[in-house]
Amino acid sequence: MTIRLSPNHRLKPLFDQHHVAWLSEEAAEHQDIRPLRIGILNIMPHAEDYEFNLLAPMGRSILQIIPVWIRLKTHDYKSSDHAHLDKHYIPYDWAQSVAALDGLIVTGAPVEELPWETVTYWKELCGIIDAAKASGTCILGICWGGLALAKYLGIEKKMYPQKVFGVYPTRNLVPGHPITGGLDDVFWCPQSRHSGIDDAALEAAEKAGKVRLLAHAEKGGYTIFETPDHQIIMHLGHQEYNSSRLLGEARRDRLKKRPDVGPLENLDEKNPVNNWRANRNEFFNSWIKYVYLTTPFVKGTPAAALSNEIVVDDEPGGAK
Repeated sequence: MTIRLSPNHRLKPLFDQHHVAWLSEEAAEHQDIRPLRIGILNIMPHAEDYEFNLLAPMGRSILQIIPVWIRLKTHDYKSSDHAHLDKHYIPYDWAQSVAALDGLIVTGAPVEELPWETVTYWKELCGIIDAAKASGTCILGICWGGLALAKYLGIEKKMYPQKVFGVYPTRNLVPGHPITGGLDDVFWCPQSRHSGIDDAALEAAEKAGKVRLLAHAEKGGYTIFETPDHQIIMHLGHQEYNSSRLLGEARRDRLKKRPDVGPLENLDEKNPVNNWRANRNEFFNSWIKYVYLTTPFVKGTPAAALSNEIVVDDEPGGAK
């Protein structure tokens, strides 16, 4: 079981191909379990093509998950399929009006080189974080999403002279942690970013009680950190990426001929080997488990109210 899909969902062939468990809406209604509603604020380029990168690891969880795709009102989604967004994405306040979200994921976005005040949806995003934090929702930020959450906490990013781009060994700093404790002592993690946060700034924030540092890479610095109450976790890597996603970004960057972007590090483009998949699954599974264990059970909530029909995708075809 886990991810709830309609039988004609466009991503079902990918779920079957990669042996990711899914559960039909009909079968889900017969299980005596409240599904987790995970809001996904997807602001990646070509949003529809990125969806499977998140659903695949979350689908490894034994828990039922309803992905609720969140759409920003102040973002124009230039590269994404607007017909798809109109059908399957809803504003945050709409999502909350159906039933409270248990978790919220803020994805990366191609705006990390922009000052915060020039990001058109920055004010709206901060409002969503305010609301999610106040309601006790667990929040996970990925890459730029992690930087955005750090900025929300008052921790500033810095630009790198050279893009951190490749797959890097990363040290697990807190064995036994409820979310990252199951990761290897040293695990491989994809990175694809032009900015980050100074180690000294994060160490000062930890001393001030703002964050707890969980993982560090020699190249790219502190990769995973959180608020001490575990409610907000920031992951500056792209552990959800597969090899093809990294290869696609490498081809894109070569076409742009940017002098600050070198070749992929620690990944052979002719013979790519995914050596981070197990730790990817462990990270997302542990976060989902933590969300479940810390979310109050909503008694008497009708299953129909928890199942948002806008999320159910009946269009033909598959993701790239």
